[in-house]
Formats: sequence, C-alpha cells, structure tokens
Amino acid sequence: EDRSMRPDDHRRKWDLEEYERAAKAREDADNELTRGDKDSGGEKVKRELLKQRDYKVDLDSKLGKSIVITKNTPQSAQGGYYCNVCDCVVKDSINFLDHINGKKHQRNLGMSMKIERSSLDQVKARFSANKRKMEERKKEYDIDQRMDELREEEDRAREYRKEKKKEKKRKVEEDNFGGDADMMAMMGFGGFGGSKKN
Repeated sequence: EDRSMRPDDHRRKWDLEEYERAAKAREDADNELTRGDKDSGGEKVKRELLKQRDYKVDLDSKLGKSIVITKNTPQSAQGGYYCNVCDCVVKDSINFLDHINGKKHQRNLGMSMKIERSSLDQVKARFSANKRKMEERKKEYDIDQRMDELREEEDRAREYRKEKKKEKKRKVEEDNFGGDADMMAMMGFGGFGGSKKN
C-alpha cells in the first residue's frame, strides 16, 4: 500500500522531477556566470596582460569635506569612493585600493591578472633610468643645500657689518664726548651724555 496516497496522510508532497529540473537550470546559470573568461563558443577570451596605471589614484580630494546626501543623490556623488568602471561605491580608501587592484575590477577593464615577464634588457633599462633619477635628485639637493649655505653666509656677513657699524658709532660718540667712560663716571659726568636709545 502506497503511504503517500492515503487520505489521512497530511504530509507535504514534493514533485522530485520538477525540483531536479530547477536545480539543473540553476546550476547551468551559475556555470555560465562563473565561466567569465569564456564566451558562448567555449573559447577563451584573450585579455590584456596586467600593466601599470598611467594615472594617479585620487584619494585626497574628498578628505575632510562633508556633503549632504538625499534620496535623490546619485550613487557617484554619495559618501565614499565611486568606481565608474564597476559602478559601485566603496566606503574607505583602503578598500577602494583593494577594489581597483582586484580581480573583478581588472576584468572589467579587460585585463587578466597575469603580468608580462620582463626581459634582461628591460630590467637593465629600468635600472639605468632609476640611476639617472637618483643622480638628478642628488644634483637638485646639492644646489638647494648650496643656496641655503650661501644665504646663511650672507646673513652672517650682514650681522658682522652691523656690529662693526655699531662699534664704530660708539667710538665716535665716546671721542666726541671727550674721553674714557670709566674716568668720566668717576668724575661724576656719567649722566650728562645724551642717552638716546635706538
């Protein structure tokens, strides 16, 4: 006797064939999505090799600014960092950097995560370019350092000339007044000189 056909059996019945068909369709759709690198023909899509960015990532422009966000504010103007390639908003700079260096973003740009192997000549060229940069930086630093030293030397010379002038002026004043300051103080003439203070 089939228990599922009894009238007093109130358990729910499942159509196994229908659910098997739905599961298979869902599995096929998932496979189609996860395939990613293959097109409908089954051949691999040739993607560009990963290369260096030729622009600077802007992380500081919105720093310290507050904006009002309403229901009508477009996603790109909302808080956080907006990626126009993937059409998504990332809330902080670290996650934004992770996103733009990540697999999904690179695929949307049309690049694979593989990098080109450098040849010996390319490595040598890069080393020589870096060496030239370092030498230029050193020259600039030497020029700046030399300019600072010249300025300091000029300041010292100016101070020295000022001191000399003051000393000469004091001598002239003492000579005009008529003698040694100590002697005059002993004689009681210490307070008579013009005490102009510059």
